[in-house]
Amino acid sequence: MQATAYTYDPESRSGQVLLDDGTPVPFDAAAFDAGGLRLLRPGQRVRIETEETEAGAGTDSGTDASAGPGADTGTDTGAGAGRRITLVTLQTF
Repeated sequence: MQATAYTYDPESRSGQVLLDDGTPVPFDAAAFDAGGLRLLRPGQRVRIETEETEAGAGTDSGTDASAGPGADTGTDTGAGAGRRITLVTLQTF
């Protein structure tokens, strides 16, 4: 799946990408390291791989990546089913 780099913190090697529908999805250092990158700049097109998370296995990101724009995710901050990014790498054409 393709996305656009939105934020990146080089100290923690984590950040967020924006899906093509504008949904921000966080990634952690493990996903960044899996892609073999050394740096990521906002605006770069990236390829991401995701996996479905089970109830209770989410991260406290506050973003339900499986919900579309404008969806009401309630007060549940990622503890339900959703997506987790497992790899971030540059998009090649």
